[in-house]
Amino acid sequence: MTKTSSSDTSPAVAVSSNSTFNHRNFIGRDGLRLAADVGGDPDRPSVILLHGGGQTRHSWHGTMRKLIARGYYVLNLDTRGHGESEWSASGDYSFDAMADDLVVVAASLPTLPAFVGASMGGCTALCAVGRVLNPVASALVLVDVVPRIDPKGAARIIAFMQGHPQGFATVEEAADAVAAYNPHRPRPRDFSGLMKNLRRHDDGRLYWHWDPRLLTGPNLVEPPLMAERLLDLCKGIHVPTLLVRGMESEIVSEAGVAELRAHLPQVDVFDVANAGHMVAGDRNDVFNAGILDFLAQHCRPG
Repeated sequence: MTKTSSSDTSPAVAVSSNSTFNHRNFIGRDGLRLAADVGGDPDRPSVILLHGGGQTRHSWHGTMRKLIARGYYVLNLDTRGHGESEWSASGDYSFDAMADDLVVVAASLPTLPAFVGASMGGCTALCAVGRVLNPVASALVLVDVVPRIDPKGAARIIAFMQGHPQGFATVEEAADAVAAYNPHRPRPRDFSGLMKNLRRHDDGRLYWHWDPRLLTGPNLVEPPLMAERLLDLCKGIHVPTLLVRGMESEIVSEAGVAELRAHLPQVDVFDVANAGHMVAGDRNDVFNAGILDFLAQHCRPG
């Protein structure tokens, strides 16, 4: 990946736009270029969307449009090593590195943002909010993640992400792999959304749009090993917090929710029926309604 010039100290540079949002580059920790979509009125309350591991910001586009329509200023970020953001030269994909990126991006916004993070993005947001004394967010939404996740569910996700190291010959092959992993979700007829999570290499094959070192980097600490620290960081979280849980999640257990409640008493829980770990994709309308109601209570746009 091409590194951004160290002489570029601007926190954000608009590079393209459409009728709904602008595409921007932010400069995060280590001078890493981070891609994002930004939309809405910057004078309104802001929201930063953080996708899960192995995803890209495109997984949030439906939610982003809903938030903009409700009057929020929204920044939808590609995490380091994902999508169109740069890959870490050292392979540093620790939560601390990603939280540093998030804090830098959040500081560039005109208002204190709410963080909405799915899985890896939720842990990143929790880390960013809980480890500092000064407020960096106005509210926190954890999407199907708790500090102590179910190890069997985590192992299944990692096995899927590590599968197909030789890529795919066609997008249909990639769709087959997704369907085998998530059989309850209808197979899409249009593969344009899936293609946003793939990149074509020089060998002509398609590969997932994230750095494989995400699972092998020198500073990698997965949530099962990070549980005690994440729970300890909950002591520093004093903003309104919502946990959105897919009721068929293989990651979030009742014990995990109870442990989070014990360490973060102000957390509310919004359960989404007939949804798994990819709750925002499984039941997008219900998910959107839940977070919009929460944000309206704590970050009213009007």
